[in-house]
Amino acid sequence: MARIGIIGSEGRMGQALARAIAAAGETLSGGIDKGGDPLALARTSDVLVDFSSPHALEANLDAAAAAGIPIVVGTTGLEERHHFLCDHAAERTAVLQTGNTSLGVNMLAHLVQEAAARLGEDWDIEIVETHHRMKVDAPSGTALLLGEAAARGRGIDLAASSERGRDGITGARQSGAIGFASLRGGTVPGDHTVHLFGDHERIALSHLAEDRMIFAKGAIRAAQWLLGKPAARYTMAEVLGL
Repeated sequence: MARIGIIGSEGRMGQALARAIAAAGETLSGGIDKGGDPLALARTSDVLVDFSSPHALEANLDAAAAAGIPIVVGTTGLEERHHFLCDHAAERTAVLQTGNTSLGVNMLAHLVQEAAARLGEDWDIEIVETHHRMKVDAPSGTALLLGEAAARGRGIDLAASSERGRDGITGARQSGAIGFASLRGGTVPGDHTVHLFGDHERIALSHLAEDRMIFAKGAIRAAQWLLGKPAARYTMAEVLGL
């Protein structure tokens, strides 16, 4: 049985991860939260799963690399510098970073990339995400993951082609842009719909999360898959064999 350590163990995701580890027949080696020692946890684990916060990412990656074990990073709200840290750590150990560990969401991303590639720029793409009132970042990591998938399908850079937070007199929609809208309220774990608008027709590709256990189960499957992999940066698409 693999020994899996949880970073962010006191949060709702941390508790779900503990249940998913038991259900998968693996061993929970321990867990830490803010102020905990990631290196001590890494030294007693075979793989780490991190659902903590962006400011803790560097220490968590360094701990995994120092202990010579892989790490799954499911923390959202990451910026460009955090991805640089993941790239640097991946030179020393196996790193799988994703905006969403749900297997269904990652299959959706594959479908979005295919649709964007085949339908062409004359189809407008808008991504709408809905989350519980306590979520602090927007757009969600999953919305950005889906936006990146659409951008890859079109062969464009998402940062240069996205439209967010429209308000007031915005002018006509930019041709080829990928739009984002974020809704917050209630206790919604996470709903995402990618709208593709053509002339006189439209497609909606959706994923509705009913329980955060889907993220925990996906993260543990990723952790199991990552065991024994050489130092590199990996994706959930590879876990699914896509």
